Amino acid sequence: MKIATIILSIIALGLIIFNATKLNFDALFEGESIIAIIVIMASLCAIILLQILRTSKRIEKLSKQKN
Repeated sequence: MKIATIILSIIALGLIIFNATKLNFDALFEGESIIAIIVIMASLCAIILLQILRTSKRIEKLSKQKN
């Protein structure tokens, strides 16, 4: 599970970097720029969710060790 979350985080980071190059700062909310912003926000959400998953798995592992 740890490897899968790391790989998915790297893919999401790659999407952020790729779509950051698509941004047109002169017309930020038009055309391809708005799509790039949406994908960047979705990728950030995915990274946050994967970090939450990784933390919950770590807590679960620690609670099993105490019992």
